Amino acid sequence: MRLILNVLWLVFGGLFMALGYALAGLICCLLIVTIPFGIAAFRMANYALWPFGRTLAPKPDAGVASAIGNVIWILVAGWWLALGHLLSGLSLCITIIGIPLGVAHFKLIPVSLTPLGHEIVPTGEANQVVVVNRG
Repeated sequence: MRLILNVLWLVFGGLFMALGYALAGLICCLLIVTIPFGIAAFRMANYALWPFGRTLAPKPDAGVASAIGNVIWILVAGWWLALGHLLSGLSLCITIIGIPLGVAHFKLIPVSLTPLGHEIVPTGEANQVVVVNRG
């Protein structure tokens, strides 16, 4: 089922979203200071290309620099991306067939707001990452 949803996602906009995130990553990598944002944009492109079966998990070694970078990201680009995913998700949820694709847009909101200090993992491994972080 994940394969079918990922292929539908790819055909109905996922490829364009991934290309947009990749272009943003290339632009961010032009300056040395913004390279971490570029790397995060490439991770988001990967997640936007094939979202079903994967989820977002906190990185155990993320520190203050990630938090400061996320605040800057939210102010500059994150809230626009989150708003776009919210509106796209709501418009897709109008039809029954579009509901899973709309839910995928809602899954992309947290990573579009705070890309630094998180990693994208397979859905089954998300609980294992959290357990390792606590212990």
